[in-house]
Amino acid sequence: MPLHSNLDATDKMARLVEGKLKPKKSIEYFTTNVGKGNPRIYYNVIPENEKPDFAQVFVQLQPDVDPVEKKRLIESLRDEFVMVPGAKIEVKDFEQGPPVEAPVAIRISGDNLDTLRSLSARAEQLMKTIPGAIYVNNEVSVLKSDLKLNINTQKSRTLGIQTADIDKTVRLSVAGVEAGKYTDEDGDDYPIVVNAPKEKFATLNTFNNIFINNAVGTPVPLSQVSQLEFESSPTTIKHLDKKRFVVVTAFTGKGVLAQQVTEAFMKKSKQLNLPEGYQLQLAGEAESEKDAFGGGFMTVVIATIFLFIMVLILEFKTFKSTLIVLSVIPLGIIGGVVMLWLTGNPMSFVAIIGFIGLAGIEVKNSILLVDFTNHLRAEGRSLDDAIKETGELRFLPIVLTSLTAIGGLLPIALSSNPLISPLALVLIGGLISSTLLSRIVTPVVYKLIPPKVEGKVDEAVEVKHLNGKGILEMA
Repeated sequence: MPLHSNLDATDKMARLVEGKLKPKKSIEYFTTNVGKGNPRIYYNVIPENEKPDFAQVFVQLQPDVDPVEKKRLIESLRDEFVMVPGAKIEVKDFEQGPPVEAPVAIRISGDNLDTLRSLSARAEQLMKTIPGAIYVNNEVSVLKSDLKLNINTQKSRTLGIQTADIDKTVRLSVAGVEAGKYTDEDGDDYPIVVNAPKEKFATLNTFNNIFINNAVGTPVPLSQVSQLEFESSPTTIKHLDKKRFVVVTAFTGKGVLAQQVTEAFMKKSKQLNLPEGYQLQLAGEAESEKDAFGGGFMTVVIATIFLFIMVLILEFKTFKSTLIVLSVIPLGIIGGVVMLWLTGNPMSFVAIIGFIGLAGIEVKNSILLVDFTNHLRAEGRSLDDAIKETGELRFLPIVLTSLTAIGGLLPIALSSNPLISPLALVLIGGLISSTLLSRIVTPVVYKLIPPKVEGKVDEAVEVKHLNGKGILEMA
């Protein structure tokens, strides 16, 4: 609701929203909190503090509603509520991931608050021009009105009145002062608040009826030592690294990724003409992604790859065998990327974890091929015969292993859960492509760079080198 709206107006608007939700057959139930946010009903949604101009509705859908129907309902509600006058009504879906203020968030930092307000207003207008950006919000676009009591300290001291006495008396008259606590027979504590007699709601006339006692106990009207004024101020003042900052946020519409909106905004950000000392930083999902893939995570990935290669070298004793085994990894990446593209999923953190797991599964199948080929050559088979027999004998076990893994992953992939579904989709797509392509690529790579193996084949090679004929007889 507009800033400083009262609870009654907010409650009426909340009931209007409830009236729009009741006819929807796909909604099982809903609950509304007026004047504050819902409790922490979802792990990454931070409850909103108490304020009279805010209400929040939690909606639970019927169990048989599929994700596609849910998205259609969200889009229809957004279209229905966007034209409601007198309120800003946002319809959001619960999403997985760390808590962020919005999928798209632009942080502008600097020293002067007025300059930050001007820059944030221009950034807000720029964000609204980007296709796919919805619910654009600038937290300092509207200022709140405060009452400021200017105290004439020289006059108050002349009359024997301390500033602390004015503060206590005004607080007592307007809000009340906690004088102590009362403990009942059950051991529960209740605050004892002392305040001056007033009407149901405090008005500006309250200040006209306040008298301050001076040092000798003589009451002096508050209006003689102070002046009441209106003053505007931002609703919140945030600091990061000892600098003030403001945030412009936005959500994304149907079929639009937060990364697309962020990139489009950054391309146009030069239009803001930031003064010296002011910076533009990405927040929201972009900052969360940077934190997830930077620092310790990349160190762990690099260390894992290094240990992975070392284990393969210890297994085969040759670098060529290791290279042949690792050549299958790009084949799975192709299928994983294609599967994400076909299903409309982004390259998320969960998808990256899926690619890491996919590499391990692919390498396992490739190890079976290379190891068995080396074994046949060590028994005296020629290079071509060993490659051919390995492909024939190991084809069915590898295919059945991959089909078993794909079958186990299908329920997860079809669940459309954004936390685990992309991981399963990457594994399925990668297994399909690597299983099919590795039947061609792995034998070819083995033929091009055949590793040296120990056994009878070494004698055969020496005989061929010496005589050039009669290899089979000599071996």
